[in-house]
Amino acid sequence: MNKNPQIGIKPATDGATAARGFVAAGVASGLRYEGRRDLGLLLSEVAGGTSALVVTSNVLKSAPLLVTKGAVEGGDVRALVVNSGIANAATGQRGVEDAYRMQALAADTLGVEPGEVAVASTGVIGEQLPMDQVEAGIKEVAASLSGDGSGFAEAILTTDTRPKEAVATVEIGGETVTVGGVAKGSGMIHPNMATMLAFVTTDAAIEKESLQNVLSKATDRTFNRITVDGDTSPNDMVLLMANGAAENELLTQNSPNLPDFAGTVETVMQELAKEIARDGEGATKLVEVVVEGAESEEKAATLARAVAGSNLFKAAVYGEDANWGRVLNAIGYSGASFDPEAVELYFGPVKVFADGEPVEHDAEEANATLAGDEVVVTARLKEGEASATAWGCDLTEEYVRINGSYRT
Repeated sequence: MNKNPQIGIKPATDGATAARGFVAAGVASGLRYEGRRDLGLLLSEVAGGTSALVVTSNVLKSAPLLVTKGAVEGGDVRALVVNSGIANAATGQRGVEDAYRMQALAADTLGVEPGEVAVASTGVIGEQLPMDQVEAGIKEVAASLSGDGSGFAEAILTTDTRPKEAVATVEIGGETVTVGGVAKGSGMIHPNMATMLAFVTTDAAIEKESLQNVLSKATDRTFNRITVDGDTSPNDMVLLMANGAAENELLTQNSPNLPDFAGTVETVMQELAKEIARDGEGATKLVEVVVEGAESEEKAATLARAVAGSNLFKAAVYGEDANWGRVLNAIGYSGASFDPEAVELYFGPVKVFADGEPVEHDAEEANATLAGDEVVVTARLKEGEASATAWGCDLTEEYVRINGSYRT
């Protein structure tokens, strides 16, 4: 991540609208249980910006995702309509038509072109949207748009226990640029996108190609390094919209300030990614797995993701058992080559393994590093200077309860 001291995280209660020129709202349209916000709208009141998109690697892709992909590739979007409760995935031609209808309804209500509107859905796969309720909800939410977000972050949630928002600022050419974001995700979370939606906004002026490069790299280092349960869904997307309201000099691939902006985007996305992992279904602990001393960042990330995704390790964390053998085993089957004799393992500050054999340590002290709500495990290699971090959570009985009755 960019370590520029100009980058600053701010407390976020309006992540989607922290950047200048953005308004949003969320309402209860009846797609979920009574009173729960389930339909959101986000709009840049400033026209002429740019947008970028990263989508799930799942071959099965939802109808809204296909509509949004076409919109971003065909131009730039300045608005988003999103619903929770129903994924509009595996819904055939009707699902596609409904996604386009959502796009058209939002565009007509906002007075923009359909191609300027992204569409997103999340929830149960294989159910059709009740479009009468969606249409009424779009009209209601459009009338509620405001700069404080008005429940937008809540409207996108499914099994999440709380909204997820982050904001950061950076000085670029004498102008303050703001990046804000919201996300949802709690289950079906795994690298290469997961059951998550993330919407990031910025008032920076930046060309489209550079914006896409920034988003793709930041996604690899954040949302593609979290895991809850090893599943990836057909609805996942990260959408980044830039409207230029900060009036900074246009950022391009050759701009000296581009790394500062990229670091700010990554900072916001990392905060959102960690909140998703922290809020994993049934989770009680955020797990951070750090791999240091690797020959490449890619290799370090592969090793870290393997540990964070190990169900045996996750269960041990829940039980507060510093079973280092499960960590060593996970990096062993990660697919990345390494010398086991050159690995050092730590639970918090407690060294438990080195030089191919156990290190004498206080077992109670090691177990105590798993007692809090944040757990850090480190693997140090002796290959090079590269490092990477992955995030996950513990595996509890509550995860089974939630997913055993997801539709009911």
